[in-house]
Amino acid sequence: MTDPSADSQTADGQTASQQASVRRANGATGYGTVSFLSDYGHDDEFVGVVHSVIAAIAPDVRVVDVTHGIARHDVRAGGLALARAAQYLLPGVVLAVVDPGVGTTRRAVAVEVGGGASVLVGPDNGLLAPAVALVGGAGRAVELTSEQYRLMPQADLGATFDGRDVFAPAAAHLCCGVPLEALGAPIDPAALTPGMLPVSQREGADLVAEVLWVDHFGNCQLNVAMSEVDEIAAGGGDPALRVLLGDESHTVQPAQAYADVAPGRVGLVIDSSGLVSLTLPQRSAAAELGLHEGDEVRLTPADRDNSTQPIPVQLRQRTGAGQPREQTQPDQQPKGAKQ
Repeated sequence: MTDPSADSQTADGQTASQQASVRRANGATGYGTVSFLSDYGHDDEFVGVVHSVIAAIAPDVRVVDVTHGIARHDVRAGGLALARAAQYLLPGVVLAVVDPGVGTTRRAVAVEVGGGASVLVGPDNGLLAPAVALVGGAGRAVELTSEQYRLMPQADLGATFDGRDVFAPAAAHLCCGVPLEALGAPIDPAALTPGMLPVSQREGADLVAEVLWVDHFGNCQLNVAMSEVDEIAAGGGDPALRVLLGDESHTVQPAQAYADVAPGRVGLVIDSSGLVSLTLPQRSAAAELGLHEGDEVRLTPADRDNSTQPIPVQLRQRTGAGQPREQTQPDQQPKGAKQ
């Protein structure tokens, strides 16, 4: 699901989008892959049921589970995760379900991108928008209104599982070659719900940013590129920087890798998405700095104020184990990262 103007070439010199166009020109229809993202988790049967519905309709299709660990109902987090993954997903159908409005009047949609190389299927609540924009925008879009391409309704079942009843059947039928326009009424792509993402801004000498994402390791991705960090550093007499977190101030160290960050310093590392992350080597920056998704972070030249606060550590005895461990002091007990 890559930008047709920039996706990588295959061995024969064609991009994935060009190959898809050739297949369609030769009469081939359908898709071979469904990339599936949701907030369903793995405690319940939801993911397995969606897999089974797809397999019943399109048994030869491969389903790639992108993630099902999106926080419950967190449309923004789902949209960001989909955008981070988009350029690496195979051309085909992308099924994304983070749907707090299930059963309401919110639209169920399918959005074609890359001249038909991929179709995104999901709720029209802003979840799909960041990925659609990243790969060059929508070509066509439809509302999933055709009863023919849904599971047969049962009178005694509620409308609370559109992943099973609406989105999975639509994705599977697209894979089988059902044309997009057969799934429902066309809608103007410009009328799709946009994704609302924060933008960093300058306030005097400060760069005011926001935590976009806390990953599994506790690294805190900011809505900031390294070029913005360099600009802040160039504006001060001292190239060093500090990060301001409420009343706390920490010296930060730009680094190429997590392990390059010196003890007691907060690292600024360009992550795999090309944005800057706050990190602590082999420790959770989110937990030790008390950061959550959506929190404000300020970066400022170090010479604005010489007071800095390294991350304190203290060796303590592990309860019942007789082994020391690294831990923050009691008056700075970290808060857990947002789940």
